[in-house]
Amino acid sequence: MLFNPALKYLSMSKLRSTGKVLLMHALLLLCVLSGVTRAEWVVRDANIMGTTIHAEVWHDNPVVAREAADLVLQTMHEVNQSMSPYIERSELSEINRSAAQRAIRVSAPLYEVIERAQYYSGLTDGAFDITYASVGYLYDYRHSVRPGDRQLKQHLAGVNYQLIVLDPASKTIRFQHPDVRIDLGGIAKGYAVDRAVSRARALGIEHILVSAGGDTRILGDRQGRPWVIGIRHPIDKEKVIAKIPLVNEALSTSGDYERYFDEDGVRYHHILDPRTGDSARMVRSVTILGPQAMQTDALSTSVFVMGPRRGLALLESLDGIEGIIVDSDANLLFSSGLQNVE
Repeated sequence: MLFNPALKYLSMSKLRSTGKVLLMHALLLLCVLSGVTRAEWVVRDANIMGTTIHAEVWHDNPVVAREAADLVLQTMHEVNQSMSPYIERSELSEINRSAAQRAIRVSAPLYEVIERAQYYSGLTDGAFDITYASVGYLYDYRHSVRPGDRQLKQHLAGVNYQLIVLDPASKTIRFQHPDVRIDLGGIAKGYAVDRAVSRARALGIEHILVSAGGDTRILGDRQGRPWVIGIRHPIDKEKVIAKIPLVNEALSTSGDYERYFDEDGVRYHHILDPRTGDSARMVRSVTILGPQAMQTDALSTSVFVMGPRRGLALLESLDGIEGIIVDSDANLLFSSGLQNVE
């Protein structure tokens, strides 16, 4: 379906009434509307947090717009320096090295992200679990390496979010098992996007888009027109199935085609089921829409692991959240708020 420039932008409530025609899934492509004067917008792109960061900012004072755009990238760098498991001196790396021996005091932002991760673990009965990294580090998708059954079983003892102990008074974290590791890949990018938008808003910005890979947050419209998010084909990355006009929304996508390798007809990808340590395979992709990117980021991973039946049941229980699932047979499934209105 092609976007009609005369169409008014859609809030979540109006998006729900447009039905399935607008939504078909996979990774996000940011589509710039034709006819808008690009000189009035400040655009920034960078590779941070292991993904592509994209920001578009508008303000009637170009100095403020540039300051806000730079602040977006600064925010992404700050979050990466604190929460990356690949940076030796990051707070997260220090936790993974030492939290099994002693309680580690962490910054308020990192504590907040881990605390919210624990909330989603409880909400999803462990489908979302940052301790998946206790086996996740054994996979090397670039070189098609995976752990054997014996190795996997051995390290599964460290996968359990209840092995993380948080102390809100001292802002410390410790592990109750020596093999526990954590990774914030399913929530940190959403947090960074929200934080970047919040800091830009504090400067007076009312129109901004910030994207970190599959996680996007939109504030305001695009000078009277909506932002348009293109939904790419789940198999053919060169194709866009539909375009969705949105305003004041967050949107996250998780798919089995982001980091993966195929072996003997089986796909091994980075979204692991914490119960097994193996890749979750009940769906191909999940897109979640909601008010905040940290929320949609965590829920897209959660629903992917939970599968269609449990995932849709979770979405129906949450206010202001909608989702689209492409199951393992490539069927499209929608939460009730995205069904056609008769």
